[in-house]
Amino acid sequence: MSQITSLAGQDLRDMFSAATSWLEKSSADIDALNVFPVPDGDTGTNMMLTMRSTMEEAYRAPDHSASGVAHAMAKGALMGARGNSGVILSQIWRGLAQGLDDKESFDASGLAVALQQSVATAYKAVSNPVEGTMLTVIKDAANAAESRIEEGDEDIISVLEATVNAAGESVAKTPTLLKVLKDAGVVDAGGQGLYTILEGALRYLKGETEAMRLRKPQIIVSEIHATTSVPIGPVEEVPYGYCTEFLLKGDKLEPEILRKRLEKKGESLIVVGDDSAVRIHIHTLTPGHIIDLATKLGTVHQVSIRNMDEQHQDFLEMQKERLPTTDTAVIVVVSGDGLTDVFGSLGAAAVVPGGQTMNPSTKDILQAVESAPSEQVIILPNNKNIILTANQVQNLTQKKVLVVPTKSVPQGVVALLAFDYEADFNTNARIMENALSSVKTIEVTRSVRATKINGLKLRRRQPIALLDDELIAAGETDIEVIDKVLSDIELEQAEVITIYYGSDAEASEAEEISTYIIETHPHLQVEVIRGGQPHYNYIVSIE
Repeated sequence: MSQITSLAGQDLRDMFSAATSWLEKSSADIDALNVFPVPDGDTGTNMMLTMRSTMEEAYRAPDHSASGVAHAMAKGALMGARGNSGVILSQIWRGLAQGLDDKESFDASGLAVALQQSVATAYKAVSNPVEGTMLTVIKDAANAAESRIEEGDEDIISVLEATVNAAGESVAKTPTLLKVLKDAGVVDAGGQGLYTILEGALRYLKGETEAMRLRKPQIIVSEIHATTSVPIGPVEEVPYGYCTEFLLKGDKLEPEILRKRLEKKGESLIVVGDDSAVRIHIHTLTPGHIIDLATKLGTVHQVSIRNMDEQHQDFLEMQKERLPTTDTAVIVVVSGDGLTDVFGSLGAAAVVPGGQTMNPSTKDILQAVESAPSEQVIILPNNKNIILTANQVQNLTQKKVLVVPTKSVPQGVVALLAFDYEADFNTNARIMENALSSVKTIEVTRSVRATKINGLKLRRRQPIALLDDELIAAGETDIEVIDKVLSDIELEQAEVITIYYGSDAEASEAEEISTYIIETHPHLQVEVIRGGQPHYNYIVSIE
């Protein structure tokens, strides 16, 4: 992939327009990450609506310079900000605009500087900044960009890639910083939304617009399981009050003074803007007093007052409905933290650690089945050596269990993607099994000894590749054996190749393989995902 060393205003606009569409695909999933007692259960929707307003203003900008577009984005975000997350997001764009002030275009260093300004502006906007939120995520992301610049990196894609990776890692760590997330076993919703936006921008710059159309963003899964359940019985009545937000317009407004006047009148206070327009967000028991104070300073617009106590009760009722069971739970067997995240994001109820050289026992799989939140369970073994073990579980439990005989990770992925939430148990198993023929699997590993097999003379530790469990290639490098296998496959009907790189593989080499495949097979969409699997440097899915 060629380097990008400079971006203009139109590039800035188009990359975040694509990012907005990417965010829209997962806004409902981000909403579902909400954790009470913070009763703003629509983070994904709020961020999506804020981004729509951001981009509408960007497309109206008469000044097409990087500075002009960035300032238009900041204005659109402020005017259309929804919720706590939307207001903070507006300040991230405001900081970015300040960092790009008077710039016709910007390079990688300029991007890093602007991101640091985003951090400063966003933190300043919040009266009591809390770590483990989207504030932490933008800080970690900006620091990663700055580190790449200090290393002499001048490629914007490379710098943004480091930024996105750091944002993803930061989101995954949010439960370690915020107890309410740790207790619920989820990541911060605002942080996830910001990661998704940055990832969408990166994918656009890498030319992956077609892949973005075909796929959904991945929701980062917390490595920490919930430690407390949602209370569904009588609880102590602590009023949440009203989530109150509005836009105040006027002359000679003073946001800092207004913030100080409101600090003791509620919680989660955010006051941002300038002398002509100020966006206010506060959780208060007396919204009328807040509005009355504001109307003495100017005109009030876009008023939203939501009863958070009612929202909380609705949330508890929703949890009661969800608690008994889901219709069908899917359990997968897989090894590698990256692959665990992939299957979790696709809806797997549980992951049993296992795979090559570490096949789980019948007891391991049975325990997962018994713990699943459903009386109907589908098991995806993802390895031919585990299928028989999984089949034994059917006679050891009172639950209904079906095994879809997936022999590889790519088969497991397509099976889970084929799962139909409206279909019944047996129909789903058939649908998932029928999907297995739609994917081919290449697995790249090292020969454990010198031998001769399938006409190939192998040295110990030599790179080898299997196609759907059949050894068909050996070579000097991983990319060589992958190329040999691809040369033997009819790829005219293939559309997407996904490369899962293992714990012993380097991300940079995985990207080189991706670039090579794109160059030699330009009709294919290629995606690289960290699988973290042991023993196999690469697992390649061909759909």
